[in-house]
Amino acid sequence: MAAERFDRTGESPFASETSGMAAREHILVVDDEPGIRKLLQQYLSQQGYRVDTAANGEAMLRALEDAERAGRRAVDAVILDLVMPGEDGLSLMRRVRQSHDVAIIILTLKSEATDRVEGLEQGADDYVTKPFNLRELLARLKSVRRRVKAAGPSSAQAAGRDSPSAVRFDGWLLAMTTRELTSPSGERVALSPGEFDLLAAFVRNPRRLLSRDRLLALSRDRE
Repeated sequence: MAAERFDRTGESPFASETSGMAAREHILVVDDEPGIRKLLQQYLSQQGYRVDTAANGEAMLRALEDAERAGRRAVDAVILDLVMPGEDGLSLMRRVRQSHDVAIIILTLKSEATDRVEGLEQGADDYVTKPFNLRELLARLKSVRRRVKAAGPSSAQAAGRDSPSAVRFDGWLLAMTTRELTSPSGERVALSPGEFDLLAAFVRNPRRLLSRDRLLALSRDRE
């Protein structure tokens, strides 16, 4: 698919804008359209990223697992199309969040505002609308990666190393490993990935004043 469809700047979409590059950060592009996969692989590779592609959810999950199992650099970010044949992107994103600590940028159609909102609620770090501008996508990718690095290990990772497996506060119980919240009356309270990360940020920093920017970094700027 022609690059001009996605880049509206009039400039060559493959001009490198990154010096020294992000230490070959590993990006996985998941989209059922071969043209988009090829375009993003070429463009992001030109920017210095290591890029793999997947045509569907099954291939995406296999790529994530293979990267970790082979001891190679784990995937740092997934660029995920929400509308694909088979399992939809929102369902796939929930599965990824359960077992992989990776930044996720979703691709949506401009008209699908509901999908964007639901994607953010389910744990996406950012979104880009189709047709997209390559330089905007690159800027959002860099921004997401900066926030992830500033936040350090995710709450799920930190729970296994620096935090207790469960935290009690005012009668509530937050299970850090299973990401579950139980009320004082014993009822299970459903939390979106973003809600859990925000609550975990508070309980891991008791009696500390957290700025807005710090909270955004700790919760990865999820809605």
